[in-house]
Amino acid sequence: MHNNIFKTIDQSTNRKVKTIRTIILVAIASLIMSINIKTFVHSGGLLPGGITGLSLLVQRIFLRFFNLTLPYSLINIILNAIPAIIGFKMISKRFTFYSVVMIVLNSLLVDVIPAYTITSDPLLVALFGGLLNGIAIVIALYGNASSGGTDFIAVYLNRRFNISSWNIILLFNSAILLTSGMLFGFKASLYSIIFQFVSTQTISTFHKSNQKVTMLIITNYADAIEDDILNTTHHGITKFMGEGVYDKAPRCMLYTVVSADEVNLVADIVHMHDPHAFINVLRSTSVKGKFYQKPLD
Repeated sequence: MHNNIFKTIDQSTNRKVKTIRTIILVAIASLIMSINIKTFVHSGGLLPGGITGLSLLVQRIFLRFFNLTLPYSLINIILNAIPAIIGFKMISKRFTFYSVVMIVLNSLLVDVIPAYTITSDPLLVALFGGLLNGIAIVIALYGNASSGGTDFIAVYLNRRFNISSWNIILLFNSAILLTSGMLFGFKASLYSIIFQFVSTQTISTFHKSNQKVTMLIITNYADAIEDDILNTTHHGITKFMGEGVYDKAPRCMLYTVVSADEVNLVADIVHMHDPHAFINVLRSTSVKGKFYQKPLD
């Protein structure tokens, strides 16, 4: 009885901590993205891609051809409505809710923060703007949220097909940028593609939960290790029995695939039971079949 009460209290505390952490990360990510839009993106006349870039493109089209200044927040929220519905139904209600919070907060901050030119060099604008954009998205993803739009699609593809889909989104963004190039000139659009490429590579480098690795573990304490790994990560494990060629002693190899951000956790579990275990970590470019994904809720 008492154990159940303490367990409920712990779960409630963990939920509160998780919520506070998400709110803080979403606020930081929104602020970074908004400042980036009003500095690097604004001074370089760039389009950051995704729904954010599409919103800026619509805003510029109305200003150029109809002499109407539409608020960024209105366009961005409207265009994010459909991806948000997809995220709500196919990804996670909690993930979608905090992504919508970031969309709204980012939209409002863009309308409030004054434009400021840090540098007019288009290459520096593209490189550092893309870096900041990628960092903002990574921070949001670490808080189990996103900047909305094509991020919903990227996260869905990753969780549905176990693939890193950010390069696919890069192709979609390039189409938006080329459309902008045909309307407003290709110079800014080509620099925007550099911006988007840097952003995509930043996400791929620092957001490791969507990267898969194969771990081959040679040990004499397989039973204890496999139980701890299974209970901690919930990933499946296959056991192979063999023989060490040097000393002709029996050996056991555990084969498992985990997310890249779980490698150190698994290695710590292994070395806790067997300090002399041999671990080989291989990058897995694609995983077919069932792979446990941490719930976003």
